[in-house]
Amino acid sequence: MSDPKAALPPGAEMLAAEQLTGGFANTTWLVKLADKTVVVKTGDADFATEAKGLAVLRAEGLRTPDVITVTANALTLEALNPTTPDSDEFWETAGRAIATLHTKASPRHGWPEDGWLGRLPQENSWDSNGHRFFATRRVLRYLREPKTQEALTPADRADIERLCARFDELLPHAPAVLTHGDLWKANVIATRDGRPAFIDPAVSWTWAEVDLSMMFCSGGVPDRFFAAYHEVHPPEPGWRERMRLLNLRELLSVVAHFGPTGDYVEQIRAVVRAYR
Repeated sequence: MSDPKAALPPGAEMLAAEQLTGGFANTTWLVKLADKTVVVKTGDADFATEAKGLAVLRAEGLRTPDVITVTANALTLEALNPTTPDSDEFWETAGRAIATLHTKASPRHGWPEDGWLGRLPQENSWDSNGHRFFATRRVLRYLREPKTQEALTPADRADIERLCARFDELLPHAPAVLTHGDLWKANVIATRDGRPAFIDPAVSWTWAEVDLSMMFCSGGVPDRFFAAYHEVHPPEPGWRERMRLLNLRELLSVVAHFGPTGDYVEQIRAVVRAYR
C-alpha cells in the first residue's frame, strides 16, 4: 500500500501529504489532518512488531511517538520534530536515556520473537552465551543472504567465520541488556519542546555496546552523547577500539540489503584485516 489515506483512522480527513526521505525499508509520509499532523509509514513491513518495540521503549522511560493506528501494512504515528537539535544538552539527555535503558538486564540474549532490521528478519532465538548469540544471530546470519553472497567472495565469508570464532577472546563478557537495536543518528529525533525521542526500534536483549557501536560508527553524533552515557553506564576499558568490530553487524546488514554498494564491502574487509 502506497496511499497514506488508506492508513488513516476512520473519519480522518487528509488535507495534504508529503513523502519524506531518509528511510529505505518503507514509504513514509507526513500527513496533515484537520486536527493534527501525523506520520504514516506504508509498505510490507511487520508494523505490529515495530509498534510493540516502541511500546517497550516507552515503558522503560524513553520518549517515543504515540502509535495512532497499526495495520498489516501501515503504521500511523504522532508527528514529532524531524530536526535534531544541535546542542550539548540534547545529546547529553539522549545519552543518559539510552544508558538508563541499558541498565535493564536479562540472563539471556534474544527476544521472545524474531523482529526486523530494515527489510530483513532479525533473528532473536534465546541464547545464554553472548558471544555465540552475537556471532550466529547478528553476524553470520547475514552470510546466507543472496546479496551478501553476491558481494563477498568465499574467502571473505571464511574470514568472517574465523573472526566470529574469536569473539570470546576479542570481546569482553558482558550482560544482556535491553537495546534499541537500530540506534543511529537518524533514529534520534525531537519532541515539539526539544527533548530526545527515539524511533524505528529493533529491540532485543544483547550487549549494550552493540547500540553504542552503531551510534559511534554512523557518524555525526557529538562526543557529549557518549560522555553523558558513560556517566550512567561506565565504560569497559578499550570500548572505542571495539566499536568497529561490533559494527560489523550493521555493515553486513547494509550489504545484505543492497549488495556491493558504496565502500561497505571494503569496510568489512578492513575490520577483518584488523584482527588477523
